[in-house]
Amino acid sequence: MKIRRVVTGHDGDGRAIVVKDSEMDNLKVMKSGNRGVLVWVTDSSPPPVDGDDDPAYREMGIAPPPGGSAFRILEVPPGKDAFMHCTDTIDYCIVMQGECVMLLDDGAEVAMRAGDVMVQRGTWHGWANRSDAPVRLAFVLISAKPPERRLHDAL
Repeated sequence: MKIRRVVTGHDGDGRAIVVKDSEMDNLKVMKSGNRGVLVWVTDSSPPPVDGDDDPAYREMGIAPPPGGSAFRILEVPPGKDAFMHCTDTIDYCIVMQGECVMLLDDGAEVAMRAGDVMVQRGTWHGWANRSDAPVRLAFVLISAKPPERRLHDAL
């Protein structure tokens, strides 16, 4: 999985510059068995925009730090069953490539294809790839308060 990441910042005079422009080299096999790249992480909201740290190399689970956010690209291989999970987050999901099915704990299934978007609100869910080609998903997870009622515990 090749992901090119461009990161901007400011020079000493405050002008906008590109500080990084390279292919991500932090590909990991996730707990789900899917391959993923952590693109960026914040620890608070609003986060600082200055600094030289690259949070993409941080070791972390699925959810961002409390009060923070995480941007991740995930690739689900062909024929992969859903890894059911939930986090105390608002998740913005964009299907970048391929087709998949999002499953919920009540048995509901939603077919998703490239260009579709979804907002997950702390629900128990999983992504299954029933096709013969990989599916690539982009996620932005934002730390959130847990729901008042949920059948399953967050991971």
